[in-house]
Amino acid sequence: MFSARSLPLHLAIAYIALLVYACLHPMSGWQTKGLPVFDYLVAPWPKYSNFGDLLANVLGYVPLGLTVLPALPYRWPGKRQIGVTVLGAALLSFCLETLQGFLPMRTSSNVDIATNVIGAFIGALAGARWGQALFAPGRGLARWRERYIIDGRTGDAGLILIALWLLVQVTPDRLLFDGGELRRLLGIAPPLPFEAGILIAFEAAQTASMMTAVGLFARCMLRRKGAILAVALIALGIGAHTAASAICFIPPNPLIWMTAGSEYGLLTGGVLLAIALRLPKVAQHALAGTCLLIATVLVNMMPESPYFLNGSPTIIERANYPNFYGLSRLVAALWPFAALVYLSAFGLWRGERLEDENGVENP
Repeated sequence: MFSARSLPLHLAIAYIALLVYACLHPMSGWQTKGLPVFDYLVAPWPKYSNFGDLLANVLGYVPLGLTVLPALPYRWPGKRQIGVTVLGAALLSFCLETLQGFLPMRTSSNVDIATNVIGAFIGALAGARWGQALFAPGRGLARWRERYIIDGRTGDAGLILIALWLLVQVTPDRLLFDGGELRRLLGIAPPLPFEAGILIAFEAAQTASMMTAVGLFARCMLRRKGAILAVALIALGIGAHTAASAICFIPPNPLIWMTAGSEYGLLTGGVLLAIALRLPKVAQHALAGTCLLIATVLVNMMPESPYFLNGSPTIIERANYPNFYGLSRLVAALWPFAALVYLSAFGLWRGERLEDENGVENP
């Protein structure tokens, strides 16, 4: 059965994993720099720090505080919950900043620890104020989750995967609904030369396949038939990609992703998803996995796109952007495979309960 504290706990664990990877990216070239390891703790204010970097460090730890505090025992006093949350965040930040001292091109900073702690404190205050409303049984997010999403760790894992998919869409210099591209991650050259017609066909097929797969993935997590979550997820993905393109490019170009291939793909994917949402739930599971495989093969076979190579707007480079980009690229590459494992495990564990004769999951 679903536990009110399980969702914030699982969200906190997933977010900590993301923070660790983002802060230690690219996790290679470890070496000592010939300086005392903890000297950075008493270093003066860094010369190249700016308001944007400070704000990013604060905001990066707000979700941590917001998810950790509601996962703590409800019987604890509020001050103890806030204190444990902030202390844990400070310890995490200290460990990550210390490890960054062994990475080339990375610098440990006491200011980063301070701003991370401030962010965790803000998140903990928000968790103390609204955590009960969000995660307490029968209220807020917990009520929505209990009413619409399947029980247990299976439902929590699915929600985390959806959140990770949305994270990928915030990276602007990628094609719409890009995912599963191991070729670039491994440094493998495109197998096909660039031709406009071939690229458009590949992109349209990949966009349609991934759109159908993601929509069905969301549908498979629901207790009852309905298309609201699937449609809302696709709309949020497009909105996130559009907003990121508007914010991160100079000059702003919110619709840079709207290529001929993506337009055809959205139209085709919309038709396929509308048809697929009327199928039995077992068939939707199988079709979601098939579309994920097709989209992954296509994205690794398609020619290199020129949209972000020649004549595209310049992306704003902040100090923390390379860390986020490395994280999003890894998540994008691995997401379809994690979703396939999830769908396979879901089918094995709950296959006999996927659907009754009326198309509604049995209690």
